Amino acid sequence: MKIKHLIAAALCILLAGCTKPQQQEEKPAGPGAADSEVLDKLPASTVLRSVTVHTDKAAYAPGETVTFTCGRSQSMAVRYWHLGTLLSESLLEDPTSWTWTPPTVDFQGYYVELVGKNAEGEIKTVGSVAVDVSSDWTRFPRYGFLSRFGDIAPSQIASVIDNLKNYHINGIQYYDWMYDHHHPLAGTPENPDSDWPSIIGDMCQKSTVEGYIAEAHRVGIASMFYDLCYGALEWAEKDGVDPTWYLFKDNAHKMKDYHPLSAPFRSNIYLVDPGNAGWLAYFADRVDEVYEVFDFDGFHIDQLGGRGNRYNYAGSQVNVPEGYGKFLQAMKAAQPDKKLAFNAVSRYGQANIAAAPSDFLYNEVWDTKFSDINRVVQENRRLAPQKNMVLAAYMNYKQKGKFNTASVLLMDAVLFAMGGSHLELGEHMLCNEYFPDNSMKMDAALESALPAYYDFLTGYENVLRDGVEAYDLNVSASGVEVNPYGPVKGSVNYYAAQKDGKLMIHLLNFTDATHLDWRDDARSQKEPAQIGSFTISIRSGRTVSRVWAASPDIDGGVPKMVDYKADGASISVTVPSLKYWTMIVVE
Repeated sequence: MKIKHLIAAALCILLAGCTKPQQQEEKPAGPGAADSEVLDKLPASTVLRSVTVHTDKAAYAPGETVTFTCGRSQSMAVRYWHLGTLLSESLLEDPTSWTWTPPTVDFQGYYVELVGKNAEGEIKTVGSVAVDVSSDWTRFPRYGFLSRFGDIAPSQIASVIDNLKNYHINGIQYYDWMYDHHHPLAGTPENPDSDWPSIIGDMCQKSTVEGYIAEAHRVGIASMFYDLCYGALEWAEKDGVDPTWYLFKDNAHKMKDYHPLSAPFRSNIYLVDPGNAGWLAYFADRVDEVYEVFDFDGFHIDQLGGRGNRYNYAGSQVNVPEGYGKFLQAMKAAQPDKKLAFNAVSRYGQANIAAAPSDFLYNEVWDTKFSDINRVVQENRRLAPQKNMVLAAYMNYKQKGKFNTASVLLMDAVLFAMGGSHLELGEHMLCNEYFPDNSMKMDAALESALPAYYDFLTGYENVLRDGVEAYDLNVSASGVEVNPYGPVKGSVNYYAAQKDGKLMIHLLNFTDATHLDWRDDARSQKEPAQIGSFTISIRSGRTVSRVWAASPDIDGGVPKMVDYKADGASISVTVPSLKYWTMIVVE
């Protein structure tokens, strides 16, 4: 359960690897923009319509073949992209279903673009989808959740998982699936219960949990079981929890620390010392029991955030965050092949968690300003630059009705641009820390727009979250006010990062923002007006080989070569347009 107590120096260095002579003229559009032999053969259509295309899995192992399906049959060609490079293109004999085997390089994102020719002979993008080739899902975690495990038909299980797959969700947290926090498996490994009550009394069924795991695995999604690192229910001592393992509010072990819960919850949650050796041995056995019965891929570990000074049975003050690190070490030692994630509620204990064997970083964010998102991201990168991150950040908190599309898309634009992922999708979209709450719905606009954001996160993972570093850059613009990300309301904010001779400039549209609170509880954030083509200027003393742009708001995110002009110490780049987010990549 989630609880609330929770940028012109040095560009020369960046581009030092470029050796092409300095160009003074404007550069034409790059690979794939001009007509090709393949596209010349594409017949013109008097009715050229947009199409939706899906992959058969959320992610693929190197060498694995991708199967695509499309809901509409019309004359189309397919183009395969890695970042701004066109790998290949071909006419589709059967556009409703076809296959592709990506390059075998591990940990790569790709874009697949469908194009058609209109009656005037113009080539138009009509659909797109991303592909992730990664042997380990935690390298680029895109995390979702499940929250109900009662009597659910196999067809409904398949529908939920298929929807998550279409967003490229590659890992799922099974929220409150367990029996007792201190004893998550109902029954024994030899004789597991067929059903059991959750902490709130909702019935869970073994067949449903198993069905979700199997269906998720079928489409390349990992399953993580959820539990607290230190939770014990009222009867825990009868199940072997030693009274001396608890956390106490006083140094005389008179007052156990606990989280109070009223009906219909079955019990308060009492807290043990997460680093206590006895507890670690006891709970490692309980985790082993879970894995004996269920084919989970790992353990999603939760906490309740900072709670003030706490003491052990002997009266010594307990360093609880230090205990988090011990807990992670013990769980990894017990099951080294299983993945681990640990919630740093409001960043509490993150230094200890990041240094321990967690496979990615996970923050439940309760500070609600857009500036806080940058703070969390940069802290995580400082603590564990090799680990990617997921943020649980609940939009339009505890409201009812429809999500505000503008606030959701702006938040995802900011978070994805900075290299994070957003825990928000499951059987429904999250609106608060109680995951089963389905009070808020996506409207048609959000349902239509959001998949392109997850395609973007997936297809461009190598320039969004693959060892990129934030970069201090000075950007100016003609006719548009721009500022380095603060964010600054009433302007285009830019956030820059670098990797391997590439400079990524993320343009984030706060021009029409009504406020700078990402959560937008009042649902008053305003949809930004689209800004047409404009020019940005970047100072540089080095040659640039090409510049391309992409946006989840334009043609589903496919890359587009853009005009640029090199003039002495600077380059000017033509931005095609900006709605919420446009990424410029300078190579």
